[in-house]
Amino acid sequence: MRSGIGRPLEVVVDEGGVERAIRKLKRKMADEGLLRELKRRRYYEKPSERKKRKEREARRRTARQRAAATRRQGGKQREREGTGFGGGGFGDKDL
Repeated sequence: MRSGIGRPLEVVVDEGGVERAIRKLKRKMADEGLLRELKRRRYYEKPSERKKRKEREARRRTARQRAAATRRQGGKQREREGTGFGGGGFGDKDL
């Protein structure tokens, strides 16, 4: 999320025009998680629902971290074995 709470998002409008600046602003807002936060705060969230959401987000976060770690380890293992990216796919049967 945002490192500086209360820090305004700024987009400089150059020669690219207002349309380009709006796209940049939307991208920054998405990166900051601002749109998701606004949608979430649109309605009251009961404490039990908040707890479930937090647990769900934590599970998702750890799953993503584990997947990234296994991808990194898999690439290093393939380098060591010298197999590259091939093998184990469709059409690799020995006839």
